[in-house]
Amino acid sequence: MKPLFSHGPVPGYRMLLCAIAAFALMFAEDRFSRMEDVRAQLSTVVAPIQWLVSVPSDVLTWTSLALSDQRELVEENRQLREQLLTLSHRVQRMANLTAENVRLRELLNAARHDDVPYITAELLALDSDPFTHQMVVDRGRRDGAYIGQPVMDASGLVGQVTAVSAYSSRVLMLADASHALPVQVNRNGLRFIVQGTGRYDALDVLHVPDTADIREGDLLTTSGLAGRFPIGYPVARVFEVKHDPGQPFAQVTARPVAQLERSRHFLLLFPPPPSEPRDDPSLWDESFSVIEPPLPGRDS
Repeated sequence: MKPLFSHGPVPGYRMLLCAIAAFALMFAEDRFSRMEDVRAQLSTVVAPIQWLVSVPSDVLTWTSLALSDQRELVEENRQLREQLLTLSHRVQRMANLTAENVRLRELLNAARHDDVPYITAELLALDSDPFTHQMVVDRGRRDGAYIGQPVMDASGLVGQVTAVSAYSSRVLMLADASHALPVQVNRNGLRFIVQGTGRYDALDVLHVPDTADIREGDLLTTSGLAGRFPIGYPVARVFEVKHDPGQPFAQVTARPVAQLERSRHFLLLFPPPPSEPRDDPSLWDESFSVIEPPLPGRDS
């Protein structure tokens, strides 16, 4: 007759022995400080095995990332090629329009508009008064800044310089209620006056006849009539036109195209001085001559 335990211990005993060994190790780690050294040595021995086990997962992750990066690069390359073709087409069209514009100006014997010189400036401070919209930039008299100089940002007209010191200048922005300038509708050339409202997002277009051809979305640009702002620079875009029956003027509100609340870098323009009329009396029409009033006691 074969013995009962001839084929080794029963699996239940193996589990019990593993549990006893685990509790013994936990007890030894809690009671003896030398177990930390043992654990560190065991971790050093097991580290290569852990690295080998993690190699397939790392290779799979790297392969997937490489394939995804390659797909992204291919797609980005395709988009850049499309943008290059689009920009090339625009450049060709722009060259054609430029040549056509030159020919038309030659036919009209019109003067060529040269680029306006400028210097860059950075925001230093904003006025703390909530009822004014002024700022200080880091360009002054030593940089050539002067009172009345136009100030732009990357989008459009910001305002004009009102005070100059040696190293800084104060700028009155379009949004200030005391600021006004002449503009024209870029679509049809109608001329109006735009005044600040004390808000960054709204300008009033003054004295617009109720029948004037002005629409929402029209771009308002500098007209150049005041002699201070060069012609053609974007100022605002119309976003509301209200017609009140029985009133001779419409209520037109525009939104500045310049980022008045966000911009930190600006351009100070140096437009050429306005041309002055020659002192030749023959150039003046007689109908504009001044009529002197009769003196008292003399027959009119």
